[in-house]
Amino acid sequence: MPPHLAVIHQFARENQAGCGKMILGSDSHTRYGALGTMAIGEGGPELVKQILKKTYDVNMPGVVAVYLTGSLQEGVGPQDVALAIIGEVFASGYVNNKVMEFVGPGVANLSMDTRIGIDVMTTETTCLSSIWVTDDKTEEWLDIHGRKADYKPLAPGKVAYYDGVVEVDLSTVKPMIAMPFHPSNTYTIEDVNANLKDVLAEVEARAAKQLKGSELGLMDKIRDGKLYVDQGVVAGCAGGGFENLCDVADILAGASIGADEFSMSVYPASQPVFMELIKNGSIGKIMAAGATVRSAFCGPCFGAGDVPANKGLSIRHSTRNFPNREGSKPGNGQIASVALMDARSIAATAVNKGYLTPATDIDVNYAKPKYFFDKTIYDNRVYNGFGKADKSCEVKFGPNIKDWPAMIELTDDILLKVVAEIHDPVTTTDELIPSGETSSYRSNPLGLAEFTLSRRVPEYVGLAKEVREIEEYRRGGECLGKAYPDIKAIFHKIKETFPEAEGKATGIGTTIYAVKPGDGSAREQAASCQRVLGGLANIAKEYATKRYRSNLINWGMLPFIFPDEELPFTNLDYIFVPGIKKAVIEKKKDIKAYVVKEDGLKEFTLQLGDMTDDERQIILDGCLINYYRH
Repeated sequence: MPPHLAVIHQFARENQAGCGKMILGSDSHTRYGALGTMAIGEGGPELVKQILKKTYDVNMPGVVAVYLTGSLQEGVGPQDVALAIIGEVFASGYVNNKVMEFVGPGVANLSMDTRIGIDVMTTETTCLSSIWVTDDKTEEWLDIHGRKADYKPLAPGKVAYYDGVVEVDLSTVKPMIAMPFHPSNTYTIEDVNANLKDVLAEVEARAAKQLKGSELGLMDKIRDGKLYVDQGVVAGCAGGGFENLCDVADILAGASIGADEFSMSVYPASQPVFMELIKNGSIGKIMAAGATVRSAFCGPCFGAGDVPANKGLSIRHSTRNFPNREGSKPGNGQIASVALMDARSIAATAVNKGYLTPATDIDVNYAKPKYFFDKTIYDNRVYNGFGKADKSCEVKFGPNIKDWPAMIELTDDILLKVVAEIHDPVTTTDELIPSGETSSYRSNPLGLAEFTLSRRVPEYVGLAKEVREIEEYRRGGECLGKAYPDIKAIFHKIKETFPEAEGKATGIGTTIYAVKPGDGSAREQAASCQRVLGGLANIAKEYATKRYRSNLINWGMLPFIFPDEELPFTNLDYIFVPGIKKAVIEKKKDIKAYVVKEDGLKEFTLQLGDMTDDERQIILDGCLINYYRH
């Protein structure tokens, strides 16, 4: 599918999702549960397995019922419901790696676009997937898209057992805002306006700690006791739906967003949605108010469009508001803030020239026009070669598509240097490998690796390269002691306890420590970039998502767990792990490791957690590429 024709998730909803189906996608927001599809975002290597006709093996996940009752107030939208749920469950990990099953009488009171808008945001709870009961509204939606045959009723049995329950009374949900820098940092807009200075001070303090002293300048946004934002954006797989933008148009109709600092842009989720919005006059209302209309594009979600000005505050109906995800570069002196809101409250704020306003505070006649799907655009432009490939055509490779460097098998022992120690409660994949300006390097492993942890630990790449150079020297069969006396001293200490330890049987690489790494994007480059720079492991208190842990394994990196609060090592320490290859073969969960100190080795225990036989073999082979080659 060519660029700008649709956001991929909207295209999948319109053309592929159906009741009882399962879809894996290489983006974390692969969520089509409202259409009865079990959809899971995974790292690229997991999709490679499917292309090669392998199975998708996961332990049976827990299932949490999300029991909906009541109906939404006018002006409350899907993002409000989603943020309310995320704010309640994220920090506790209540639904982590579980399936969220949306049930209850309240489901019937929600339109399909609203269900879809809530469903796509379940990713931000760190659940594995989400699924909804289906009904006549689901059938009608599929019928509108020419796929009525993909409908079938899905519902729990008369007696259903769950691992937990989240109850949501939709009538109590108010317009919400997720303040910087996480979708779980939620407040009602009403509470923010009532306690403005306290809330902003809290956000500023948290950001200063997280971003090492960067000042957001949020207090400067207060004028006459009110919070004024600089930008509003409604975009992507979460915000660019038909119903969202029709309601935005009704709010903006006959109004003006003003000629001051505030700006607004909207991105329809697909060209068919865009075309219908033109036909029913919604686009005209939006443009006449002074907002701009863009093509179907994921850009604002990852920093490739509408980057806020320095110290800017942007409100967005998009998926995430992680630090710098929208494109600002604190390393270059630019820092901006993003808050998540529903499209309706963004439009209400636009009508008030940037003054933060919940949509429930304004009177609007919502027309709720019917949607008509015209797939002519796709018929004329999308290439569908599935099952009828033309093998005479050569694949064209762009100039920035490069081969992967060779990765060796796991050695008998490993020596790890800690080159990053991160104690934030959560470390996102955007911090591990930034999005935005790095996008053109995603198929250039060594080029992309230069950006690893650049926005969080700028010294990481240099330190990792130094260790990689030592390992390359070792692989060449050279005597490490002559070229690297520090390593000679390390091995001297190791041999005092393990006299049989040999440099030629000990792989030398790096590790990072993070409390809870891997929240956010499914992009496997968060792991592969560490690997090509010589990474052999991660050490974490826990992993935020299954997909990040799977990415580590598929790139041949050991996903160590150290659950204790007090670490036995510090940054730049060396950790010796003897017999690691044997331990993986013998399926040991507890691994003895040793911090190399001047006064000798200090023992501690690492854990590997549950791993399938295939995952263990991938680790032993060095990566998934080697595994399939073998």
